[in-house]
Amino acid sequence: METIVVEKDINVYSITAKSFPDGILAAHQQLHALLPSRERKYFGLSRPENGGIVYKAAAAVVEEDKDENIDCESFVIKNGHYRCITVLNYMEELQGIGKAFSKLIADPDIDPNGYCVEYYFNDKDVKCMVRLKDMEKEL
Repeated sequence: METIVVEKDINVYSITAKSFPDGILAAHQQLHALLPSRERKYFGLSRPENGGIVYKAAAAVVEEDKDENIDCESFVIKNGHYRCITVLNYMEELQGIGKAFSKLIADPDIDPNGYCVEYYFNDKDVKCMVRLKDMEKEL
């Protein structure tokens, strides 16, 4: 487990999965069809809400989007310190993502209003991240 810093907020477009976990793949496929780009960063965002888990497939806003009217929900991944576990070859071990988040959310310092963030930094691997509380606000 490592701690990484997200220096700036990340503006993303997102599509909410119809169900969790069954709707995750369809949400990502719909998002990639709508917002294809090699330059774009892709994410998964999840958190418990109303007794279930809400999952959003997300893609970073890029410069080429400025002149487009994109029909997606907007969302901001907040800057700050994140606890992180990298899952290698996640498609070969899909349970690895769930196991990583189980470890991460056990940390007492996580932001209670934050999301579990999956950052798909290449075609095979994913960084599973949870935002930590803003320590300076607690002093």
